[in-house]
Amino acid sequence: MRVALISSSYHPYPGGVEEHTANVAREFEARGIEVAVWTVDRGEHLGRQQVDGIDVLYLPTPLPARSGVAAIRFARDLPRAWRAWMAAFRAFRPDLLHVQCFGPNGIYALALHHRTGVPLVVSSHGETFADDRGIFSRSRLLRAGLVRALRDANAVTGCSQMVLDDLAGRFECGAGVVVPNGVDLDEAARVGPATLPYDDAAAPTVLAIGRVERNKGFDLLLHAFARAELPIAARLVIGGDGTELPHLVRLAGDLGIERRVVFPGRLSRAQVLAGMAAATVIAVPSRVEAFGIVVLEAWRSGRPLIATTLGGPAELVTDGVDGLLVDPTDERAFAAVLTRLVSDPELGRRLGERGRETVTKYTWEKVADRYLELYGVARSSHE
Repeated sequence: MRVALISSSYHPYPGGVEEHTANVAREFEARGIEVAVWTVDRGEHLGRQQVDGIDVLYLPTPLPARSGVAAIRFARDLPRAWRAWMAAFRAFRPDLLHVQCFGPNGIYALALHHRTGVPLVVSSHGETFADDRGIFSRSRLLRAGLVRALRDANAVTGCSQMVLDDLAGRFECGAGVVVPNGVDLDEAARVGPATLPYDDAAAPTVLAIGRVERNKGFDLLLHAFARAELPIAARLVIGGDGTELPHLVRLAGDLGIERRVVFPGRLSRAQVLAGMAAATVIAVPSRVEAFGIVVLEAWRSGRPLIATTLGGPAELVTDGVDGLLVDPTDERAFAAVLTRLVSDPELGRRLGERGRETVTKYTWEKVADRYLELYGVARSSHE
């Protein structure tokens, strides 16, 4: 079987959908399934590349716009883009088209599905509500394309029940199944040790990692950290980069905690693992979170977890058993949970141990198993 994983974003960009697609591709390759990743060319003209042994093709995805100049540009670019997509299809001849995170990539995949008759699977990762730009509220084309794709697809998945509920409630989706994210339990051995770009001394450390955007709630974490009753040596590390970073730096100063907060920027995979292993507490403070791979990574590290109640983590985490749940918009409650976990090492040890047990349910092997079962159903229903 040949599978085209059609992702809204991929290497060199970091993020959940990029990691999901890359790990599924590697797992398929290991099972002898021919796989190619087709993703959006953001203007870098990266062409075709081998990324960690996976064939990756960066394809143009122009969409129409309202302005006259943009409309002229779209009319000029569309034939070339469509030829590129058809050339990719003829060269690889996939037996199945699998959209990972619907965007312009999904529009072109849907068109290929109708043109070629190849079965289509659509997997949503929360792009309909977790995008700070609210693209599905602003773009009628993307909204209409998603509705059509969900209707015509041979199978639909969401990374959490919350995602499927949103697709059903706002985008007319019928039946869908949850296929969660996964984690590589042996990643530390594969990537090796790393030196952290900040002092990893024994001071109590609250760690948060992710794209530094408003939706991730790092500003809420700063407020809670400033309010929490923590040792004066305690520090907060927020790893990642994004458009909100300058605002967070200013906010830390406004709150008077700038000397207790570290912004190391984007961390390598080895640094993420090392940082988690050294942390006292790992926090996921998102305003809304479709799933949260960081939850799985925290469990894998054996460190205690505080996760948002607003979204997918509440479906995964059993409060008080393998993590603590809190509404991050409730500053008082969030600060109290931070205080409790930092001041109670025994509680942290129990939560961390149970997290290591829970995470074994979420491996990329199991994600691949679920997808392959769906592929069989999708291809049978298409015949």
